[in-house]
Amino acid sequence: MALLVQFLAGMWVNLFVSIPAAHPGSRPPEHFAGSATSVAWAITSSGLPALVFHATWGLVLGFGSLALAASARRLRRHGITVAAVAGFLCVLGTGFNGGSFPDFDENFSSMLMASLFALAALADLVILNALAGD
Repeated sequence: MALLVQFLAGMWVNLFVSIPAAHPGSRPPEHFAGSATSVAWAITSSGLPALVFHATWGLVLGFGSLALAASARRLRRHGITVAAVAGFLCVLGTGFNGGSFPDFDENFSSMLMASLFALAALADLVILNALAGD
């Protein structure tokens, strides 16, 4: 459900929020530092409530998916651990593309975010299916 909320918030931002072309982090010379600056700006200074929510919820999802991967490792079930780590990597990749989207305004970043969301959701479904079988 948390991933779905994030996906819908991202669609809202994509369709209904105008992010200024010039903001801290836009068109950076170094990709990751620029993305980090853009995310920090989005949360603390953008003044755009939907963007603030979307960026903040993305960070929560990143930490949550990392915690899920750590918990899965403690179960000592290889398949669940692999799915949880894959889900974390997909959330991480989605976050990096989300952070860079306002920097470069590339539609391909949006496609990557949507695709990685779907893969993260699939990983969570694999985990739920495996746990339901217990």
